[in-house]
Amino acid sequence: MSAGAAAAAAAIVNAIKASGVLVSVEPEEFSKLMSRAGDPLIVVAESGIFTKNYKYLMSYKGLAFFTKSDAPLPLPTGAEIVNAGRIWNPG
Repeated sequence: MSAGAAAAAAAIVNAIKASGVLVSVEPEEFSKLMSRAGDPLIVVAESGIFTKNYKYLMSYKGLAFFTKSDAPLPLPTGAEIVNAGRIWNPG
């Protein structure tokens, strides 16, 4: 393994350690989790130049859940929304 590849692998490992456990789920499953959480805090970011996509991040029962969708997801009433410039997920 080259020094550059080793450094990149180490950076990914460190990013995962810093972010804790991040669970990637399909948008439908994320919507189910949002409805189960009482007054959730949801981080939302919009990205894409030619085609828009929407990224969502939410904590539920000690885990952080992430999803990416081509269309905006309906957010539950009472949810606290944080609009982020970007959501980056390692890996």
